Amino acid sequence: MQLEIRPDPAEVGRARRWARSRLAGSGIGDEEPLAETLILLVSELVTNAVVHTGCPAVLRLSLPRGTAEPSTVRLEVADTSDRAPVPRCAGDEATGGRGLALVDGLADRWGWSVEGAGKRIWCELDRCAEPGAAEADDGGAEQRRGVEECRGVEECRGAVPVGPEPAYGGFAYEAV
Repeated sequence: MQLEIRPDPAEVGRARRWARSRLAGSGIGDEEPLAETLILLVSELVTNAVVHTGCPAVLRLSLPRGTAEPSTVRLEVADTSDRAPVPRCAGDEATGGRGLALVDGLADRWGWSVEGAGKRIWCELDRCAEPGAAEADDGGAEQRRGVEECRGVEECRGAVPVGPEPAYGGFAYEAV
């Protein structure tokens, strides 16, 4: 799924609304912490593209297909600026400059790569199995093991290979 973004600060709100509207079909509910984290990351990356490049951008989301199983959500923002993203050290009184620090703190993985004449900044969030999604005869021990494995991140982090080209297997796409 992708959305073209104009170099206008009003586009940040439109990008958030668009991303939220795509969550329902993926099985990610508004009440999940993952949903709020994803919307915040959309906000940060689109803001960076709009404010710091002044160029049009493309927002892409790769969402799981309606499952509560562990999966990976990938968010990308591609723009035509050749300026590399630069994390800043914002002072206590600064009103900006924390976007990439938020991305680093909230995403399970993130990075950027050159794309044509511009760049692509991406981040991934791992979605662990929902509590109550698995039923077990032992009173839920199997369910707890699944959540603990995901918290250990080995199972979730290995779900999608990380590299310059995204792995698209198992994701739904829609051109807008």
